[in-house]
Amino acid sequence: MRMTRTRRLALPAAAAAALLALGVGVAVASADEPGEGRAPSAEREEQSVPSGSPVTDVVETVVRVKLPLPEGVGARPAECDWLSYLRYRHEDGPVESASADRILVAQPGVLEGAGAFDAVARNTVARAAEDGQSIEFWALDRRSNCLEDNRGVRAGLAARSFKTALDYYYNDGAVDGQRFAGYLGNDHVEFLQHVGLEQTLRDQFDLLVAELPDQELRKEKVMCGGHSLGGVLTGFFSIWDFDGNPSTEADAGFNQCAGYFALDSAISTSLPDITGSQMMPTGMMPDPGLSFAVVQAGLRSGAIPRTLSAPAVINAETMNVLTLAGLAALVAPDAQSTLVADLPSNLNIDGTTRLLLSKNLLAFVTGNPAAGDFKLSNEAALGALMDDNSQPLAFLQTSVGFFAGGRVADKEFPLARNVSGIPGLSGLAGMFGQEARAIPDEANGPVYTWRNYNEFGPTDGPVPDAGDGTPFTTAGKEVTDIQQLARSMAEQPLDFTEDYFPTKLVTDIQQSAATEIARNAVHQDGLTANPTITLLAGDGLRGANAPPPSGETVVAPGYQHLDVLTADVRQNDGRPEPVSARLAQFATGG
Repeated sequence: MRMTRTRRLALPAAAAAALLALGVGVAVASADEPGEGRAPSAEREEQSVPSGSPVTDVVETVVRVKLPLPEGVGARPAECDWLSYLRYRHEDGPVESASADRILVAQPGVLEGAGAFDAVARNTVARAAEDGQSIEFWALDRRSNCLEDNRGVRAGLAARSFKTALDYYYNDGAVDGQRFAGYLGNDHVEFLQHVGLEQTLRDQFDLLVAELPDQELRKEKVMCGGHSLGGVLTGFFSIWDFDGNPSTEADAGFNQCAGYFALDSAISTSLPDITGSQMMPTGMMPDPGLSFAVVQAGLRSGAIPRTLSAPAVINAETMNVLTLAGLAALVAPDAQSTLVADLPSNLNIDGTTRLLLSKNLLAFVTGNPAAGDFKLSNEAALGALMDDNSQPLAFLQTSVGFFAGGRVADKEFPLARNVSGIPGLSGLAGMFGQEARAIPDEANGPVYTWRNYNEFGPTDGPVPDAGDGTPFTTAGKEVTDIQQLARSMAEQPLDFTEDYFPTKLVTDIQQSAATEIARNAVHQDGLTANPTITLLAGDGLRGANAPPPSGETVVAPGYQHLDVLTADVRQNDGRPEPVSARLAQFATGG
């Protein structure tokens, strides 16, 4: 078994080749043949994306537009001179985006890719069509996602084989004659020291101009928004000046949008406005007291890591492991998981599985029982990593169901459920969530299966009680189909997770008062220049200290942070899925 090693800048072939291997059609608009209403200057590719989603009347494509980085950025893979997004439209709607009634353009959150928006995009487009409105949803991928090697996942999906993907990433297996060269280290992502707030906002602006060159049309039809960090990026986009002349406003961010939407976030220019606290673990970020110049020097030298990562749980390899878990659950949901057994034993993997899958501190320290001592189906393994009754980190939590098939116990590590009542730790409640957490409690026992979100009715049997005597969960707390989660994580050509999140993006936001940032953030009235809707997860990250959001606010009861993106169109209470239903109405002026 090959151990993980650092990979150099040589990347696999373009994503088109992988999609062609799956039998996906490819349509290319050349500079001589632009689509209607589209700028003729940018090289463009659009490829259809097959999906197993039950929302079958929505057409999905992946769009790539060549918009090169400035030369001063330095060496980077050729893929990084392209911007990508997932485009969703109704099958009965217009083919050309410019002819749609509205276009929702969404920025992802931290460590998040375009694939995470699959469910909310499909549900929103389909709901608008029920009301006779034709809207599109564009899920943006940050430029740094160009560094990901998804060849193994695509091959595993085509073969319906988790082992195909695992062999590519860990056993030196070849896909189309190519072998995985390892995960990129800090020395091989030097260009990301230049990819911060300004470049990210410029990327969105340039993409909009390339795809919709008429500024008046953008102002009339484009709704700008995002999830988590994406709300803050939209806030900065709204006040940004893109032509270097503050006295002209046609280029200003707020004049590219007809309205704003925030998904468990806030349209703001302050990170704490999302949650009421700084959610980023301090060990992953430089000292906030450092000057802008010092931080830039640290990024240039590599003393400050150029991508957001930690020794375990949050780094490129672990983000890819989540994708592999999604793939296994998608292609063989009921088969016994071999994920933990098949992964290599190293400090990163072992530290991650112990942190996420230990019952208590003793189990974490001793490794007894180990995560591999429990038998789980592939769906149960994905649930253990992503469900709010197991995953300890709130920003990775979804409400996809509960364990079945064996005895469970309270999970008291890394922190107990009632952390908010522990002196000195109450501020961590938003980071670790409030739900009772459970863990399988029969090592070397039965195969644990997964009880899906919609299997909590009166005839489905009782839910085990937590240590406080109350059920671990209820039907009202479960909203996301685990197969939809698996599809979002493994079926999409653009990732659900983000392996290489640029540190500079967050440090720029933290230091936005610095002249180098503030000189472009000049249209302060842009934040309130357009109608705004904020769609919050009822059990999400937002704490009591977060300021009231502007505009209309909708709260989805029982939702976790990711559920606003992944919730199923069919909810347990029989009512329409609230986030996509209200977002569709807002987008169309309802």
